[in-house]
Amino acid sequence: MKLASQRDFLSGIMFTAVGITFAVGATNYEVGQAARMGPGYFPLMLGILLAILGALVTLQSFRKGGGDGDPVGAIAWRPLLFVIGANLAFGALLVGVPALGIPAFGLIVAIFALVIIASFARPGASFKEAVILSAILAVGSYFAFVYALNLQFPVWPAFFTR
Repeated sequence: MKLASQRDFLSGIMFTAVGITFAVGATNYEVGQAARMGPGYFPLMLGILLAILGALVTLQSFRKGGGDGDPVGAIAWRPLLFVIGANLAFGALLVGVPALGIPAFGLIVAIFALVIIASFARPGASFKEAVILSAILAVGSYFAFVYALNLQFPVWPAFFTR
């Protein structure tokens, strides 16, 4: 069998691996049954669904007439590093990292950091656009999570609330 699409093959393998990982991880929680779902039921079903879809995409990559090979290009390191770094910064700023001496800066500061850092993933990104988007996302997140859903987590830095 000849590979018709490298992109489909590699993305199918990735989806399958992530789906299996989530499905196996979900078994650490009580799964329950369809009528009485436990906390592991939903991630288990999504993991299984993702693994099945990944297998179908992988098999589809061998179909003839799927293209001229769709070669996978070079890894886009800049977006990869900035987006992963933005997510790590968000988590660290939201709840803090006591082992590193980083206090919790809260939701608003974490969202501003997330959006501004992630904006650097795009060449030619505008700092002004990132700040405006951060403000809109911060206000929307505050109303959605704190006001509407009444979730309890720090919104502002701890040294502001004392």
